[in-house]
Amino acid sequence: MIRDKFKVKSTLLSFEVFPPKKDDDFGSVYNTIDELAKLNPDFISVTYGAGGSNSGKTLEVASYIQNDKRIDALCHMTCVGYTKADLAKALKGFDDASLSNVLALRGDRPVSMSDEQFNNREFMYANEMVEYLRVKKGDSICIGGACYPEKHPESDTLAEDIANIKRKVEAGLDFMTTQMFFDNELFYRYEELLDKNGITIPVTCGIMPITKANQLGRSVTLSGSSVPKKLSDIIALHGDDNDEMFKYGTQYAADQIQDLMSHGVRGIHIYAMNNAKTVKAILDILS
Repeated sequence: MIRDKFKVKSTLLSFEVFPPKKDDDFGSVYNTIDELAKLNPDFISVTYGAGGSNSGKTLEVASYIQNDKRIDALCHMTCVGYTKADLAKALKGFDDASLSNVLALRGDRPVSMSDEQFNNREFMYANEMVEYLRVKKGDSICIGGACYPEKHPESDTLAEDIANIKRKVEAGLDFMTTQMFFDNELFYRYEELLDKNGITIPVTCGIMPITKANQLGRSVTLSGSSVPKKLSDIIALHGDDNDEMFKYGTQYAADQIQDLMSHGVRGIHIYAMNNAKTVKAILDILS
């Protein structure tokens, strides 16, 4: 289980992939996983699917990582995607696939979900799902959660967001993965706040490599992350040249990771966007 790796390694390395929207694109996902596996990550997480799309494939992809590649798979499960009955059924498939790591999230609202369904879901917040999973599975499961160094977009203040994080931790979280951030100083400030509030479980840092100019706009819109001048200058200078943007974008991510590791962070989690080439380029720079 992932929590056991935190006990024996100072810094974990992990990647994230997502199930594609079209079934005929799955071959490329498995090829990406094959390439990522060669980089010896401690675990690979599999998202629930953007907007709840193709969520049924999450377990299938996670099983391939766990059982074919022999790498710990972290399977995303969302409050918006599961009733208690659905989750109990999913956990049966989880056991059948020998999976033991879950990332419990509130999740993006599926485009097909009505206002009534969204407002009356059985798990309103991630801490409720964490508590359900912990009661249901005990210590036979490792539960991760999300955190936001610049606060969750729906929280009014960082203090309010920290209080919500504490509820999740008390419900049974083993570790957390951050939303993407581009300014390490914001993470170090956040780390101090967590510590002051008695939140001491491992936190792994979510790094999103920006290798295309239009990627930054989508990422910031989804995450609410702020953009340092250094990164915005890279976009302004190199955004029209794909090769240069790739070069400077991967260098920025590598520099960010190098600084985080020098500060002794517990984990580096690269949002791979189903692109092993980008991850390889970053690790080559670091090596």
